[in-house]
Amino acid sequence: MMGLQKLLGGLAALALSCAPVLAQDFSENSEAKTWNLYAEVPARFEAQVVDLLCHLADDCPEDCGGGLRQLGLLRSADDTLILPLKNGQPAFSGAAVDLLPYCTQTVEVDGLMIEDPDLGATNVYLVQRIKSGDADWVRANQWTKNWAANHPDAEGKGPWFRRDPRILEMIAKDGYLGLGLETDAEFIADWF
Repeated sequence: MMGLQKLLGGLAALALSCAPVLAQDFSENSEAKTWNLYAEVPARFEAQVVDLLCHLADDCPEDCGGGLRQLGLLRSADDTLILPLKNGQPAFSGAAVDLLPYCTQTVEVDGLMIEDPDLGATNVYLVQRIKSGDADWVRANQWTKNWAANHPDAEGKGPWFRRDPRILEMIAKDGYLGLGLETDAEFIADWF
């Protein structure tokens, strides 16, 4: 029960922390490349890499969950919790793989922030580069490299998700729509 209360308190604090984001400009010195997304704004800032569940609910496995958890960025300038939902790759891949080596460390990040109350987007971030201390910037593009190393038998052309054995297994079991192979066959016959 205490964990739930802390989680709810953390979420309330996250909601309240939105106002400073709108007032501050973090685009200075950003070299983020546009993706031409609605409401995107370049944003470069210093932040601590945190395990979101650990930060909000004191559920803290070692090594920020070893890649099985969503990670967050606790921005140093205003203690705002930023949600890095995407890395710098033009693929459906998240940022946790790129941020995991910096678990609990303070880093500088550069990327795109999406803030739009009409969309319900608050503190949504797409991290493109990460810098730790005096080290050089590192591009946030490790996801597909890690995926290829973990799935050496899935070589071939095309996007990773069309070759991923886990996805292919789910499609074989429940169809493309997830409603069963019979429903898939009816849908394909009707629409294609």
